[in-house]
Order: sequence, then structure tokens, then C-alpha cells
Amino acid sequence: MRRISRITVAGAATASLALALSACGNTSTSGSSESKGDKGLAIAYDVGGKGDQSFNDAAYAGLEKAQKEFGYKTADLEPTEGETDADKEQRLVSLAKQGYNPVVGVGYAYASAVKGAAEKFPDTTFGIVDDATINTKNVADLVFNEEQASYLAGVAAAKSTKSKVVGFVGGVDIPLIHKFQAGFAQGVKDTEPKVKVLSQYLTQTAEEGGFASPDKGKTAAEGQIEKKADVVYAAAGLSGQGVIEAAAAKKVWAIGVDSDQYQQEALAKYKDSILTSAMKDVAQAVYSLAKSVKDGKPETGIVRGDLKTGEVSLSNSNPKFADNAELQEAIKTAKEKIISGEIKVKSS
Repeated sequence: MRRISRITVAGAATASLALALSACGNTSTSGSSESKGDKGLAIAYDVGGKGDQSFNDAAYAGLEKAQKEFGYKTADLEPTEGETDADKEQRLVSLAKQGYNPVVGVGYAYASAVKGAAEKFPDTTFGIVDDATINTKNVADLVFNEEQASYLAGVAAAKSTKSKVVGFVGGVDIPLIHKFQAGFAQGVKDTEPKVKVLSQYLTQTAEEGGFASPDKGKTAAEGQIEKKADVVYAAAGLSGQGVIEAAAAKKVWAIGVDSDQYQQEALAKYKDSILTSAMKDVAQAVYSLAKSVKDGKPETGIVRGDLKTGEVSLSNSNPKFADNAELQEAIKTAKEKIISGEIKVKSS
């Protein structure tokens, strides 16, 4: 299997399509052509769905870019409550059967489904975001060094706290989110060893709503703020909106995740409390996979984004963050040391 790094690879639906996809969750399509040859990128959302202002919306941004550039039909499907792996696989199979290529499962929960669908449709390229376990020749594992951006978020938190207490809220207690926590805590401690890091996970499983419950995120953040945390970082999908809301209400800093949450329209009334966001460019990863298929050279194997490739980073949208020279210098220094290998960021 080819292993590709980003370093080197730098309309309405027809009635039949709607019927076929309706059994697999809500769908929307765009583009004007109905012919199979003019169908392109399709994505199936993770928990929280479109409108999470974070992970899923980033994938949709990649789809929009591909649709605009290539002028073909695209599709995006919502998850359904309580769905099984078989339901997810059927959703992906339905898209491949309709002629979409590539087909992307957004989130590690699609691992089994992507593997099964890829075996059934060997001539279709599949992608999965945040999972590196599928060893199949027509699958691209789109993964990121989230711990690196989280380390920089930790530097920002340590430099911004006045109470010397900061918080981390994880959506679900799983290895993927442990990467965010580990990098953040290391960045804090390497910068200001005396700063205390409070950590909390909302649920043990995604099915319990850890990535889709703003109320849970709000409650967790309020608890940490009561314990003097004045910077709170959330890696919790849609639940992170509750963290940001709590931070704004208590006039402390929030750090967003995945997308630049300072720029998110749904969070506009809270943006002055969003210090920065630890971003991973899911949009670019999804778009790049679509482009590779369009160019006839599909990405396969592990495709990794990190600080060096620019696919993980901190946002600079908040002027109070961007214009803080001391803070920016600390982040620049840490970034350079991570890229050079001088700083080894923990992932657990």
C-alpha cells in the first residue's frame, strides 16, 4: 500500500437517490449533473452532525470547496440516533452504489463501516477521518497530530491564566481525546510548571452524548471555573459550545477546537471569550482526497497532518491573542521546537 504524507502530496437529487439514501439518514446534495461520471465527493457525518461548528462542519467545508472547484455533484449524510455499524456501512454502500467517489466517513466510529464498504466496492476510494487502523488498498486514513496543536493551546493557556488554574474538557474518554489532553497538559507544564490543570471527560462512550451535549459541556466548564480555572480548553465536538458559553458567562477564556471557533457564526455572541482554537484542517484533508481522486492518483494508506504540514495549528482571529507579542513569541518558539524534534509531544 502507498503511504502518502501531506508533505509530499501537498442540484437536487433524483427521487431514486433520495429514496435510497433516506433509509440511511438525512442527506443533502449539490451540483447540477445527474450522470454517474459526474458524481464526486460524498461524506457521512459523525455524532453531532452538520452544524456542530467544529469537526463535522470542517468536513463539509472541504466538500464545498471540492464541489465548487470540480463542478460535480456531492452528497452529505447525517447520522441517526442509536445507529449500528451495519447502519453506517449501509450508508456508505448506498453512496458508493450511486457512483460517488471518494466516500468519506467523518470520525473513528466509521472504521468498521469503511472497511466493509471498501471491500464491497474496490474501485471506489474511501476515506476515514481520525482512524489509522484500516489496512485496505482503496482507503485513505486521514489522521492528525492533534497533540501538537493542543501543546500550543497549553502554552497559550499557561501564558494567559491569572489564577494559575486552567481546565480541559474532553467529550468522550477515548484514546483520540487523550491526545488533546496530553498535549495540552504538557504545553501548560512546560511553560508554567506551577499552573494546575483540571481535566474532565463528559462520558465514557459517544453513545452517551459526550460529543453532542452542550449542556454537559456547560456544566463541566462551570465546575472547573468554580475551582478557579480561568482558561478552559474543550475537545468535545458540539458539547464544546456549552464550554464556550460557560466561559463567556463567567468572563474567562475558552479555547476552541478543530475549527476556528472565533469565526463561527453560531458562536458570534461568545467570540470575545474565545482566546484561540487548536485547529486541525479536516477541510483540507477531505478536499485533498477528493482532488487526488479527480487527478487519477487516489491517496491511500495513512495520510497525516501535523504542524510541519500546516494542517494542525492555532488560530489568530482574536486580536487580543494575535497582538500579544509575548504570547506569540512563546508559541512561535514552541512550534519551532516541536517541528525540529527538540520537543517531543506526548499523545497519551
